[in-house]
Amino acid sequence: MSQLDTRKLSPQVQEEIRVRVVKAIRAGMRKSAAARTFGVSRTSIDTWLAKVECGNITSLRSKKRGRPPEPRLASHQAATIVRLITDRCPDQLKLPFALWTREAVRDLIAQRTGLQVSVRTAGRYLKRWGFTPQKPLRRAYERDPAAVERWKREEYPAIARRARAEHAEIHWADQLGARSDHQAGRSYGRRGRTPVIPGTGQRFRANMMSSITNRGHLCFLVFDGSFNAEVFIRFCRRLLRQRRRRIFLIVDGHPVHRSAAVRDWLQANRRRIRMFFLPGYSPELNPDEYLNNDVKTNAIGRQRPATKDELILNLEQYLRDTQRRPHIVRNYFKAEPIQYAAG
Repeated sequence: MSQLDTRKLSPQVQEEIRVRVVKAIRAGMRKSAAARTFGVSRTSIDTWLAKVECGNITSLRSKKRGRPPEPRLASHQAATIVRLITDRCPDQLKLPFALWTREAVRDLIAQRTGLQVSVRTAGRYLKRWGFTPQKPLRRAYERDPAAVERWKREEYPAIARRARAEHAEIHWADQLGARSDHQAGRSYGRRGRTPVIPGTGQRFRANMMSSITNRGHLCFLVFDGSFNAEVFIRFCRRLLRQRRRRIFLIVDGHPVHRSAAVRDWLQANRRRIRMFFLPGYSPELNPDEYLNNDVKTNAIGRQRPATKDELILNLEQYLRDTQRRPHIVRNYFKAEPIQYAAG
């Protein structure tokens, strides 16, 4: 007799089969004979007998199927878990994880409530609470939230008012290092066979300095070698040649920007250009970072330069094309962290 697929039977029929099998074995029937007679497996019979030995015949009753009507986590427990996931990283809570995964949330629930749940249940909780898997942003420990808030609410609005009063343009500047082995994006391939993209085994790099405005203007300088005061001053001179209005240049706290040579040059050209500094360790406040990400992905990561000259050419061609499409530059300012500078 073939075995039954008891999963397709009703709970009442399943319960009746279990009881009959156990009673038959207690009456002297051998397990192999009971398995053939009732069409069940020996493994199931052993499981049922073990349950009866630990309790009584009522332990064979069918349990209620499906998910529980109410979450096992109380509302106040769920609120605590949500707050911890939002405000902390797993390692800050002494969990052996760097990112919030379903496994990390499962362990957090066990740590805080003593409730053991499966990874799948942890995933359902996350979906119910409005969490989705995302690529996290890296943020430095040294970042000062108070300084960032002060920049958004007080310092930048004051710069913007002064720029309007003096008919100046606000430019956001940053530098970028481009490497030949940088790769971005994905490529289709046969399942189980990772695509192989041929490229040079040599490593070379080029650098770029750029500035953008919320009106779509882009100025850039691609150069070979280290970024130093001479390069920065050369970029500023190019910027002044391209723009007739006075320039308010916003940069980060790179040592080159604060060097004595740059300071002396700015003093000598104070009628044309003035420099302001972003709060420390806050690259998300600089719209030019979005240009950098665009260039890394499309001008570097999706190309295969064979030489340094080809890498520089790719950079220059992509940047010139972006210069001719100011709407792309304006779109960088639509990102949520940058909207404060869009007006």
